Amino acid sequence: MAGKRRRFDRDFKIEAIRLATRGDRSITQVAIDLGIHPNVLHRWKRQFEEDWNNAFPGKGHLRPADEDLRRLRKELADVKEERDILKKALAIFSKRPERNIGS
Repeated sequence: MAGKRRRFDRDFKIEAIRLATRGDRSITQVAIDLGIHPNVLHRWKRQFEEDWNNAFPGKGHLRPADEDLRRLRKELADVKEERDILKKALAIFSKRPERNIGS
């Protein structure tokens, strides 16, 4: 199984956090029982405490703030590309045709 990364859904993570915070077992013991590293469970718990409503959005989904940031970065890249195209067009159209001397 080397090289394969296991994925856990939101429900599994929330249930793991619930088990770890019940108080009858330590986070380390809960993590071992679930077959995950204790640091992973600590990270899940921290993420859940920071923003429980948007924690663990799922594969392919972003939290609303991250989605806004992604959208704005894409919009900025599009605007920069349009600007560069317009600069090149301006440079092309602002060149004067060369005149032949002696004609």
